[in-house]
Amino acid sequence: MDSLFDIYGDELGVIPEQPQLINNYKDTSTIELIRDQRESHFSPYAQKTCNSRGRLREEEPCLIRSPYERDLGRIIFSQSFRRLRHKTQVFFNPSNDHICSRIEHVIYVNYISTIIGRALNLNIDLIQAIALGHDIGHTPYGHTGERVLNQCIKSVAPNEFFEHEVHSLRLLDVLEEHKPGEYGLNLSFEVRDGIVSHCGETYDEYSLTPYRDKPEELVSAKGERQRIRPATLEACVVRFADKIAYVGRDIEDAKRAGIIGGNDIVSSEAAKRLGKTNSEIINILVGDIVHNSLDCDEIKMSKENFEAMNEYLNSNLKNIYQAPKIITYENMVKLQIEAIFEAFMESTYDIEKALHSDSEVISSFAKYYMNHPQPECLPVRKVVDYIAGMTDTYATAAFDSLYRV
Repeated sequence: MDSLFDIYGDELGVIPEQPQLINNYKDTSTIELIRDQRESHFSPYAQKTCNSRGRLREEEPCLIRSPYERDLGRIIFSQSFRRLRHKTQVFFNPSNDHICSRIEHVIYVNYISTIIGRALNLNIDLIQAIALGHDIGHTPYGHTGERVLNQCIKSVAPNEFFEHEVHSLRLLDVLEEHKPGEYGLNLSFEVRDGIVSHCGETYDEYSLTPYRDKPEELVSAKGERQRIRPATLEACVVRFADKIAYVGRDIEDAKRAGIIGGNDIVSSEAAKRLGKTNSEIINILVGDIVHNSLDCDEIKMSKENFEAMNEYLNSNLKNIYQAPKIITYENMVKLQIEAIFEAFMESTYDIEKALHSDSEVISSFAKYYMNHPQPECLPVRKVVDYIAGMTDTYATAAFDSLYRV
């Protein structure tokens, strides 16, 4: 079979020596043909670029990148993505450089989901955009910060809630500055859906089929603790990869941090099935998913390996996440976030006074509040938006500055 370069060789030969990509539609047409040819060989269950449900606001297409490649660029160049390197995965503000941070977790999810997606012949551009954006709205101090912020917002507005996956979408749709004075990255439906639907923090889900006719309301108005299936098979891959990425890595980090010893792991039967190291666990689970999902409109894990993975997750819950040292840190985090929240909420009652406060922390928040891209939202939501964007180090510094005597 002739390649596109063989078929269109004469046309390619007459492109100007120094083409200007901003208006060179000949290049664009060729690139689209190459992309369409490549995607014609995708799995029949893959999300093709040409079938995207588009953006909330229509845009001129990029001359070079697919919509999903464009979304990926907007995510990784955002300020929120950069801040992930200073946000907690499990262990708070570690001094050990080898302890996993939030951005490392995101990179691991991207790697694992890309391996699975390529083996299943899915749309890698879409997978990578979802994977690298899935935790972009995470709070400082990991899931502890998330739980405390949810309690804080409910203490003022009981019908409101905070969940990191919903906030990730809010950040990308509303809060992140795209160009000076222009907010919201206006991503494609499939990327937005994959990000808001990525959370698979349930221990009974070993099979996922896409919700292909999912309405926009279940994406942009996702309710509290809804775990609705993603709309694409690519997003289902990321949801599984998110769990696989932290099973073994959290054990390695807990050993480095002195939380657990070498024998504080699961039963020998589970270890025999999945291995004892992070690399062994990832290798077994990725191979299992690929084997059980080939040529299927479903991402699936074998029940035996799923049960072994759950044993690891439950062991991690008992031996790591509920360890006395972690609980002590969580109590400290709860105190800090609640105190910062109270200070900012109090400042909203007289924002002009807050703007001229001697406290740089308060005046900086007041400037953010006054220039919030969604001025009509509740004051408490603006407070939570600001705190959620903090890194661990900035949140700690803000607390020290506000309450130092």
